Amino acid sequence: MPQVSIARLFEDNREKLRLDWIAGRNGGAKALNSELTKDSSQGLIGHLNFIHPNLIQVLGTSEVAYLEGLDAASCRTVLAKVATKELACFIVAGADRAPRPLIDAAEAASTPLFRSPVPSVELMWMLRPYLARALAESTTAHGVFLDVLGMGVLITGDSGVGKSELALELISRGSGLIADDVVELYRIGPETVEGRCPALLKDFLEVRGLGVLNIRTIFGEAALRPRKNLKLIVHLEKPAGTEARQLERLPLNAGAESIMGVDVRRVTLPVAAGRNLAVLTEAAVRNYVLQLRGIDSTQEFVARQSEQMQKRDS
Repeated sequence: MPQVSIARLFEDNREKLRLDWIAGRNGGAKALNSELTKDSSQGLIGHLNFIHPNLIQVLGTSEVAYLEGLDAASCRTVLAKVATKELACFIVAGADRAPRPLIDAAEAASTPLFRSPVPSVELMWMLRPYLARALAESTTAHGVFLDVLGMGVLITGDSGVGKSELALELISRGSGLIADDVVELYRIGPETVEGRCPALLKDFLEVRGLGVLNIRTIFGEAALRPRKNLKLIVHLEKPAGTEARQLERLPLNAGAESIMGVDVRRVTLPVAAGRNLAVLTEAAVRNYVLQLRGIDSTQEFVARQSEQMQKRDS
């Protein structure tokens, strides 16, 4: 189950957000996990909220001014409503100092209290992508993941069908390698799956007959990408005997594959001697981009054919 401790959140964002740990150091082991954030009625991060407390409570200049405007007893009362065991941390953003009652409440509840000079809205804007990736539901896939013409493409198929050879040719044509063999997939949004490479396999591509190639050394830094959103699956299939004749020549309905509940467009390319799979893959990407813009060549051809048939019949 993906999770991140508050101490890890602090260290990972310390330089970027210029964070200071003001109070509640005993609560560094508190953790946010994907199950908690998915099932809880509380928001993950947001401005100080007493009615629907967020797991990470952010106090900007307005929230700090509100607390400082209360008398000490009232301030302690309202802070006690949010400083519960479920609360992950407080972050004072854009303010010069944290109110004393807030420091006391954080210490009493062993809840970390951070301060950042970054304004609250900007701080949350920077933290949300980090939290989305750290807590994302994940799985793995077997294949080669590439950046082809700016689109994340996962090449799949049986062992020995030619995935690595196709990837090598695409890289030589300007595509970027993200991962080979094992691809880590993370659902970072309702309709977004991001692909990354395990640290052990970073930079490497295995090609039968050549062994393991270091793509960074051979092609340079520009031939690699750290991550990419998965948009298209290209499945290589080697038809046997009469199966080649049974493949649909004009697929009217787009194929799709569900990955962690997200439907990803899937194209099947038959593998045969003489077929330039790199060109076909790039064409599949370009065709999908056109379909996203509302231009479907197959449907356009079918419509044109139907129009001609109606003219003949009339």
